[in-house]
Amino acid sequence: MKKVLLTGGTGFIGQAVVEILLNKGYEVHLISTKTQKQKQGVINHQINLLDDKALGEFFAKHSFESAIYLAWYVNADYQTNDINLEWIIATLNFIKLFKENGGKKFLAAGSMLEYDLKYGYLNEDLSPLNASSLYASSKTALYKALSAYCKKYDIDFKWARIFNVYGPGEKRQRLMPSVIISCLKGDDVRVSDCLNFQDYLYVSDMAGGIVMLFESPFNGAMNICSNQPVQLRYIVNKIAELTNFKGKILYGSVLTKVNNNVIVGNNQKLLNLGWRAKISLNIGLEKTISYWKDKI
Repeated sequence: MKKVLLTGGTGFIGQAVVEILLNKGYEVHLISTKTQKQKQGVINHQINLLDDKALGEFFAKHSFESAIYLAWYVNADYQTNDINLEWIIATLNFIKLFKENGGKKFLAAGSMLEYDLKYGYLNEDLSPLNASSLYASSKTALYKALSAYCKKYDIDFKWARIFNVYGPGEKRQRLMPSVIISCLKGDDVRVSDCLNFQDYLYVSDMAGGIVMLFESPFNGAMNICSNQPVQLRYIVNKIAELTNFKGKILYGSVLTKVNNNVIVGNNQKLLNLGWRAKISLNIGLEKTISYWKDKI
């Protein structure tokens, strides 16, 4: 049986990645900080990735040829928190131990925020990297270090540049869940002007792209995105329509620091692997609304 070591598998995207890996016949070894429920095909390892000693003891007992590294700090202040620097160190420690114990293929998660967003249409080979936050700068620095390290030791290295993702299980503070919850409760919807265009993928399609990249012979950075710009106002209005919302949508009632009118990723490299999105935006919104109906 194929086996893979996975971090971040309890997160929003990670849970969807686990399901796809299991459906493909992988034995998934999941590293997480908390005790997880037993699940067929998943072997849980309770480890704090920021604990160098604990991670070293783990790799002294286990070896893996393949790893997917999705773990990172994801609290509300993730853009500015100094802990981003600790996650750079933790990830570099992980890849070193992984290599020393037989590691041959490594995928890690990057972000669209690594790019200079003023270019709007973001291409892996043409768009410059110019991170504007500590989080994005940390990801960029990590990408460069991992690229050089993996090249030196002949490790297959894949860097999944993740764009916007939505679907069941997303944090309720995010745009779509917050609008859905307000609409379902009949409360006024308070949002920014929502005039910007963004690139969104349904969570299972995002996970499918990550796994397809992982299994491919491709090495380097690849956008995991839809290549379809959608205006945030369309999303808000569509949610209101799908929930039969009759209240007020207060555009501009929430201040935003986002000044980029359009952010969309070129996904030709992903398409070349054979990936195709399976869930349209409207269907994805319907699925997400159905999920939240059972939660509130």
